[in-house]
Order: sequence, then C-alpha cells, then structure tokens
Amino acid sequence: MDTVLVIDGSARTYGSDIASFGSHTRRISHLFAETWRSQRPEDLILHREVGAVPPSPVDADWVHAAFTPAEERTFWMQQRLAESDKLVDELIAADVIVVAAPMYNFGLPAQIKAYVDNVVRVGRTFGFDRSRDGEPYWPLLEGQNKKLVTIASRGDFGYDDRLKHMNNVETGIEIPFSYIGITDHYRIAVEYDEFADERLQASIKRAEENTKDLVATLIAA
Repeated sequence: MDTVLVIDGSARTYGSDIASFGSHTRRISHLFAETWRSQRPEDLILHREVGAVPPSPVDADWVHAAFTPAEERTFWMQQRLAESDKLVDELIAADVIVVAAPMYNFGLPAQIKAYVDNVVRVGRTFGFDRSRDGEPYWPLLEGQNKKLVTIASRGDFGYDDRLKHMNNVETGIEIPFSYIGITDHYRIAVEYDEFADERLQASIKRAEENTKDLVATLIAA
C-alpha cells in the first residue's frame, strides 16, 4: 500500500471547479487525489492544509530547539518542535508528495515556504556533522523512492520558457526537497489565470489531462 500526501498552499479555500475565483491548484490537486483513489482505493491519501492553516514560521526558539541534540532538549524545545515533528513524520511516511503551490509575486506562497522550512530539518531530513571530511551535509531521505509532484498556477504565461528566469515556484520546492533526498520530480501547471479567457480554459484542460496521465504513469511504475 502506498501513501500519497497532498499539500494545498493556496489562500483560496475552494477549487476553481467549485467556486468563482477559486484555486486552480486545489482543483488539480483534488483531481490528482481522486484519480489516484479511483485506481488504487487501497492506498492512503493524506491531506495537509497549509493555505488556510499555515505552519508556524521558523523563529529563534525553533532554531535553538532544532539544533539542540534530541537527548538534550528541554520540554519547551520539544513543544516548539511538535508541529514540525508531525509534518516531518507525514513526509517520511509518504511515497508520493503533491505540493499545490500557486505563484505569488513570482515565488512561493508564504504558507508553503513555512511548510518547507519546517520539514527541511537537521537530524530529521538532513544530516550535519562539521567533523566530516568534504561534505558535512547529507540527505536522510535519499534512496526511499519518493516522488514529488508540483502543481503550480500562474497569472501570466510562458514561465517554462520566456519567463523561466522569473519562476521561483517549482525550484523553490524542488531544490530543498532534493537537498533532503527527494530527487524524482514532476510538474503540472495552469497558466493564463489573469487573462480569464479561452486560453485559461485550454490550460486547465491540459493540466487535467496531464494529471490523469501522470497518475497512470506513477501507478504503473
């Protein structure tokens, strides 16, 4: 049995197939989950809502606690890391991770960035030892055959070519996930949101088709 973890980061709480001015990323992430469930009903699908309920951002207490050896942490340190521990446990348990992240000002929503900062964590998802020769950092989730699917939405178009240099969404997820050992990446995107015309509808249709194809590919693999 596989576990699929779906992380929704849009501030819009409904999909665009349900509500006017709804979220395209939620629409596609929901389709991904429902398509997977229809083909593999025995698998576990988890949903982590960060758009409406974001994780607490990293602060000085979090950093202090995270870089204190586990056996030396005080009660307040354990409490400060409890939310992060839960998010990391979900990530470690997942075989497929779907991150639905709309583009906000060319980058990630703050809610998704807070999630990333909570799960890229020393001693849990990456190792660090300053006494090691060469590279003191190493990924702890490497070799676990995890798949990362990024679902993005963009107001403009061409962020895979003409505006690639301005797109910090997928790389903002893929780089830190690669750092902790999740290197098998897939992308789906909806464009033309701000144009709200037939080009948007065509882009949504392509994204839906690509989603169904990707689910079939991942399941076959």
